Amino acid sequence: MAKHRTKRQRRRHRSELALTTILGAAAIAFALLIYQAVRPQPGVAVPDLGNQHITFPQQGTYNSTPPTSGPHYTSLAPWGIHTDPIPNELQVHNLEHGGVMVQYNCDGACPELVAQLAEIVERYDGYVILAPYPDMESRIALTAWGRIDTFDAFDEQRIVRFIQAYRGIDHHR
Repeated sequence: MAKHRTKRQRRRHRSELALTTILGAAAIAFALLIYQAVRPQPGVAVPDLGNQHITFPQQGTYNSTPPTSGPHYTSLAPWGIHTDPIPNELQVHNLEHGGVMVQYNCDGACPELVAQLAEIVERYDGYVILAPYPDMESRIALTAWGRIDTFDAFDEQRIVRFIQAYRGIDHHR
């Protein structure tokens, strides 16, 4: 025998269902926030050297290669793909503005790697730079303000995760 509900009971049932749905969505959102907070961030933290402006031809001293913070010029390098190395003092200002540097060291003998890196960088309309960096030990370096990740083998997922974690975060104080 089917049980008939009154109008009031149906309204109460809908309210309970809506409340359960809202609480469930809130619990999922809270769990995602906790996951993001405890999930390790890409790369390694590098102590912040500040954001002092210097003028050309002054040079900065840095605590990582490539640099992740410190003295820098007042101008920015254009976002996108570069075929020449970018001076440390210029690239640090890009990092301060929320940029991510994707740099490689292969003495020009790695057109396939450069093409793979360029394909990733081209996905972004700003705040990412690809450039050679001949003075580093690793083949690939990713830098953002206060973060670095260095490795030797192309890893698209690793590169994209780094870019997505730090691209666009402004570090002016």
